[in-house]
Amino acid sequence: MSTSLPAVLPGPGSTDYARYMRTDVLLSLQRGTAERAHPDELLFQVVHQCAELWFKLIHHELGRALDHLAADQPSAAEQLVQRAVRCLALVTEQLHMLRHLHPAQFAAFRTELGNGSGFESPGWKGMREITTELDIAFSRLLSSLGVTPIDVYCGQPSDPLFRLAETLVSLDEQIALWRTEHYTIATRIIGHGVLGTRNTPIDSLTRLITHRRFPTLWEARTDLTEASPRGRQSRQAPR
Repeated sequence: MSTSLPAVLPGPGSTDYARYMRTDVLLSLQRGTAERAHPDELLFQVVHQCAELWFKLIHHELGRALDHLAADQPSAAEQLVQRAVRCLALVTEQLHMLRHLHPAQFAAFRTELGNGSGFESPGWKGMREITTELDIAFSRLLSSLGVTPIDVYCGQPSDPLFRLAETLVSLDEQIALWRTEHYTIATRIIGHGVLGTRNTPIDSLTRLITHRRFPTLWEARTDLTEASPRGRQSRQAPR
């Protein structure tokens, strides 16, 4: 029979686990039973609060990747971007839980959100900002080496620049998948042709799905395709 060791870390909580993880604070951040307009508010809050934590980690990892890019260390940057991609995949996966939130259940507490909207998510805002910084930093690195994205893709897949470029594309792709899932869930819950909590048409989310955070890496694919023999034939074919 095991016995618990006494807590030695400072802070609130009866165990060192509680003190290090700050579980007392963490588990108090959701509305209590008496505060909820509907029991499913807890589902809604937990999914979104967990997403903010994952976005915080994503921002941290991509910030470290930026530091490695500044130090001309693409391999180290790639590993951290890979982590961010996996984190974002988990954020996307947890959105599936909201499929258990039915329209009438959400309508019962929707007014409790006030004018709050996912557009105001600090984690998502940080994601947009840091991917812009990454795009600039990667372009700056290529320029300093005198190569273009097409040069990178004409090189060996084992090359650190090639690997990093592909991982950035994977991040961009995962962002699009997150946006697609977000739109799908939103319309499943509140329907098409309606306004979100910010009075923004819910169907406007579809325009964001094709937005690219690393456009030059996608443009390189188009250029390579059009420069191929089949691509040249397609351009010359009569319409």
